[in-house]
Amino acid sequence: MLNIKSMQTTKNFFLIALTIGIISSCVPTRQFQELQVKNQTTVSERDSLKSTNEALTVQNTEMEAELEQLKNKLDKLAIEKSSIKDSANLYRKQYKVFKTMYDDLSNSNTQTEKGRDEETRKLLAELQVTKTDLQVKEDELRKLETSLQAKSTELEERDLILLALDADLNQKQKELEEQGKRLLELEQILHSKDSAVFALKTKITNALLGFENKGLTIQQRNGKVYVTMDEKLLFKSGKWDVDPKGQDALKQIAKVLEQNKDINIVVEGHTDDVPMKGTGDIKDNWDLSTKRATSIVKILLQSSKMDPGRITAAGRGPFQPIDGSKTPEARAKNRRTEIILTPKLDELFQILETN
Repeated sequence: MLNIKSMQTTKNFFLIALTIGIISSCVPTRQFQELQVKNQTTVSERDSLKSTNEALTVQNTEMEAELEQLKNKLDKLAIEKSSIKDSANLYRKQYKVFKTMYDDLSNSNTQTEKGRDEETRKLLAELQVTKTDLQVKEDELRKLETSLQAKSTELEERDLILLALDADLNQKQKELEEQGKRLLELEQILHSKDSAVFALKTKITNALLGFENKGLTIQQRNGKVYVTMDEKLLFKSGKWDVDPKGQDALKQIAKVLEQNKDINIVVEGHTDDVPMKGTGDIKDNWDLSTKRATSIVKILLQSSKMDPGRITAAGRGPFQPIDGSKTPEARAKNRRTEIILTPKLDELFQILETN
């Protein structure tokens, strides 16, 4: 029974490890690590219980063999005891006969009486030895009975321990199976989200065919869609008002996003590392990147009926460059705006929380 369970457990563990490998690139790091630690702990406890169970099974087999030997020895002693009791009864009967003969002869002849007395003493001595041997056998028998009772009690205790370990092992097996089901659910949800992200990228690509390679790129990575727009497509240098061509691209994006309500949107503004000496509301590059992100969010909302709660505007300033070089080309790459589209993972987080 344990071997079958062990094979099933190994199979489940392999499936769990495979599933963890599939989703490790998509599940948030903290939740995935907690799930992985708990899975490793459960597998370690299962292996420990299995080893303990096997050791106790060996001990139980040895105790049963020893118990069988004690039972055989007890049976032999019982036979010897019965034989000795029979001999004792026989001696008692003989003693009575000899005693009667002694009493009769003592009245007739003193010499005969002496002889009979001597013979009687010998018989009594032999009878005493026999009684002593019988007492020794009875003492040994009582010791064996006590030892047998102790062994029986010990075996019963070990049986209870084995039953408890077996129940615990079954519980751990059920927990592993439940975790496997949760991992399968996570994999299915993530696969569905990946499909949704790919479909979204396709829709946005089709909607922006006239803008690609003209300062706009679309990429899918880490389970998200990144729409990256160069500064030249959207803004004049140092400004945050969106140019008409950039507004057209944003309106096309807004139409697609309006139809995909399960997508969260983050608009990030990025600048190069050349310090900006601004005046008024714009003091530095960070202010400019935030202002640009906010301008794009407003155009997306004005061009659609999207829920504003889905959109986040963020200014990154020069602190997340694409190219760390100090060349004009590198700085031009860094002056960009990214619209990051992420599928909602509420179902995934619910499964992780229940785990």
